[in-house]
Amino acid sequence: MRNIKVEGNHTGEYLLSEGEGKISREAIVVAAGPFLPAGQVLGIKTVGGEYVPYNNAANDGSEVAVGILYAPLPELNVPRRAVAHIRLCEVSADRLTGLDAAGCADLKTRHVIIR
Repeated sequence: MRNIKVEGNHTGEYLLSEGEGKISREAIVVAAGPFLPAGQVLGIKTVGGEYVPYNNAANDGSEVAVGILYAPLPELNVPRRAVAHIRLCEVSADRLTGLDAAGCADLKTRHVIIR
């Protein structure tokens, strides 16, 4: 029997291009919770304003995709500082986690182009 290991996304691996400097990125606070991979599509909770994984079926603000997590985050029971691409960038759909058609449309309004 062989053990096959699958390597997750590396930091920023989903990124195809971004604006000059760091205009495409934003420092954010992600809510306490489970491990999140680089490329996780994010929403913002209306109450508290923390970023969380995008969930189109929710009704707490996270049903609107607003950005993409730049680097993986470990599981923690406290809010975590992070960086996300939230504007003016081009990304690979194959490297994103949690993306659906509605999320793609949400990100397009922020000039995040999905390829």
